Amino acid sequence: MLSTSSIKTPIGSLIWIADSDLVLAAGFTTVEELSLKLSNEEQEREIKSSKAVGKIADLISAYFDGELDALNAIEVRQPGSHFSQAAWKAMRKIKSGKVISYADLAQRAGSPAAVRAAGMACSRNAIAPIIPCHRIVKTGGALGNYGYGVSKKEWLLKHEGAI
Repeated sequence: MLSTSSIKTPIGSLIWIADSDLVLAAGFTTVEELSLKLSNEEQEREIKSSKAVGKIADLISAYFDGELDALNAIEVRQPGSHFSQAAWKAMRKIKSGKVISYADLAQRAGSPAAVRAAGMACSRNAIAPIIPCHRIVKTGGALGNYGYGVSKKEWLLKHEGAI
């Protein structure tokens, strides 16, 4: 059985779906929307709502309370192509307070020409902001898009001291 919990944050409720201490999906959306991002196998499993207690809740709270590296300790897994997996792994290595371009992300994921694919990896990221796709910006510094709205991306980057 999978569990879902949420925490109120300054930019709305952050909801996640987990298998024990492994986050499978997270975002500023609904459980129904997040469940669509799970693997086919995981979509078959029952999801039970639980109180936001435990390691994941503590680390998310710590992040929003100013401990900016707290999210790094959360274990994650999501379905995706080899390139997307490499891009998500590269995103997790970007230190809080820093941003990189989509072109930089493509390079770090092992395929410098795959800038569009890097953008797709950001848009398909099912575990935001734990996998910090908000730290990817356009070449030249414009914020670019964010699945939960540019205002949330801007808040996260200000919270981290990147802008």
